[in-house]
Amino acid sequence: MQQLPLFAFIGAALIVLIYHTIKILKEYERGVIFLLGRFQTVKGPGLIILIPGIQKMVKVDLRVIVLDVPTQDVISRDNVSVKVNAVIYFRIVDPEKAIIRVANVFEATSQLSQTTLRSVLGQHELDDMLAEREKLNADIQNLLDARTDNWGIKVANVEIKHVDLDESMIRAIAQQAEAERARRAKIINAEAEKQAAEMLAEAARMLAQEEQALQLRYLQTLKEIANERSNTIVFPLPLELVEPLVKITRSAADRS
Repeated sequence: MQQLPLFAFIGAALIVLIYHTIKILKEYERGVIFLLGRFQTVKGPGLIILIPGIQKMVKVDLRVIVLDVPTQDVISRDNVSVKVNAVIYFRIVDPEKAIIRVANVFEATSQLSQTTLRSVLGQHELDDMLAEREKLNADIQNLLDARTDNWGIKVANVEIKHVDLDESMIRAIAQQAEAERARRAKIINAEAEKQAAEMLAEAARMLAQEEQALQLRYLQTLKEIANERSNTIVFPLPLELVEPLVKITRSAADRS
């Protein structure tokens, strides 16, 4: 009966020893092994055997991590205050650097993302933030990727989610857009008038060169007038009847 507590103690000690000796890492996990406090190697995935009290393992997840960057107050290059938030996709590619060179890799990446977002967007005007978002995403990604390389991190993608403006700025942008639309409409109308005038001038030149074409146009006009339902009928006077009268008038004026 007295041996039972001894066996229970030995069994519990074996369980604790096995727990600290045998580790199983999943496919997306790696273990950074330290021997007496010094870095030894990176192991995994699969079964890992450690020497209790001498070796220690820090587990690292290699999957892509989604980091939501809190809303940042940004002043653009044209002195417009906006609120911007973004999302960062990154993963650890070097477990040794991620554990040894930075105390908290996730907090460090989050803080660096916030300062980089403000720095990059502050160099651009508001129109660029609204119209060239893909370019800004690439600029932030490249800068973050270069700065976090020393931490063993690869930034896969950066997406600016929202650019929020105050009410006065929204109204100003709406007025600017309305003015731009009115300007474009006037330009289009002017271009249309110019093209119509050029075509009419070309048609007039062609009709002046061909008398038969002028007569056909005259007959077509008569046909259109006849088809209209109106109480007033206008009879165009042929030009060949007018020309002799004009010549007689000019001759009489010259004699006098």
